[in-house]
Amino acid sequence: MRHTAPVPGRERVLTDDACLRALLARQLLLERVSLTPARALERVCGLQTQHAPSGYLGLHARVEGFERAMLTDDLTRGRIVQAWAMRSTIHMLSARDRPVFVEAVREPQRADWLRLRTALSGGDIAAAAEAVRGYLADGPLRQAEITARLDADGLRADAFPGLQHWVDLVRVPPAGTWTTPRAHVYGLAPRPPAVDPGTARAELVRRYLRAFGPASAPDVARFAGFPVGLVRAVLEEMDLRRFRDERGVELVDVPRAPLPDAGVPAPVRFLGPFDAVLLLGHAARARIVPAVFRSRVFATTMPRSTPTFLVDGRVAGTWAHRHGRITWEPFTELPSRDREAVGQEAERLQAWYG
Repeated sequence: MRHTAPVPGRERVLTDDACLRALLARQLLLERVSLTPARALERVCGLQTQHAPSGYLGLHARVEGFERAMLTDDLTRGRIVQAWAMRSTIHMLSARDRPVFVEAVREPQRADWLRLRTALSGGDIAAAAEAVRGYLADGPLRQAEITARLDADGLRADAFPGLQHWVDLVRVPPAGTWTTPRAHVYGLAPRPPAVDPGTARAELVRRYLRAFGPASAPDVARFAGFPVGLVRAVLEEMDLRRFRDERGVELVDVPRAPLPDAGVPAPVRFLGPFDAVLLLGHAARARIVPAVFRSRVFATTMPRSTPTFLVDGRVAGTWAHRHGRITWEPFTELPSRDREAVGQEAERLQAWYG
């Protein structure tokens, strides 16, 4: 790993609050920015969108003047796409980022998928993938139509959930938009120039650190969905800053990425389900979801995480949009100043819904 050698015993320690402020700054949650939706997605390394409206809510929290029609138009025109990428999970990505991020994770995720599904062979997947490319050559199809055709052709229809690792599939609007959130229509992504997998992995690691760092090597691996050994190999070739967290874990970071003071004010923000700022290793290190409230945000009995709001940078309660109004409930009694700030942000979100 190439870096400037630190003075022994004086490696800088980042407190949990410092890690939190760095995470919020890089995720555009300390101050809204004036960027196009595609550029904002590139800054934050994409937005996780199993539930399509989450991408709209994520951009509302981050982009000044963002309107829903802006994202729908970008999705319709192909400037932004929804595709399986990191962690085998659907993300909204700029059209420029999609082929790089997908190539970075493709081979490790193929291996994982086959390892966990012993009833399917590589031959089963290869045959189904070739057939699906043929089905979609004439245009998009609903998932039910794709699986029915696989079955009719004597192929393994149960291979479909893993085919994103073999076929460059994207959700096709209006499916997967604000007004039609069910993402059940798929098509072939435009064929991009060839991307070298090693180069793609290096780019994804760099972009993760810019969007979520400083981070440990296991943090990067959990986000990407590939082995930590691959991450360590990439990091060895990068010019990095090094830190420690409060527990002594080594953190690495790209040069010149923001590291705000731990006391910088963090405004109230309303987040949708499964916002990646609340997930994975970076969230645990920054303590953005207090442990005592975690079960009220994430639960196996719920199809998706509960929408939340941040006060001083940490999850402080939940919210919902019902009958044209934003209702919110704090986990504990808030000081009057914080209640006023939450109410103002709720009014802003309600107007945006309207």
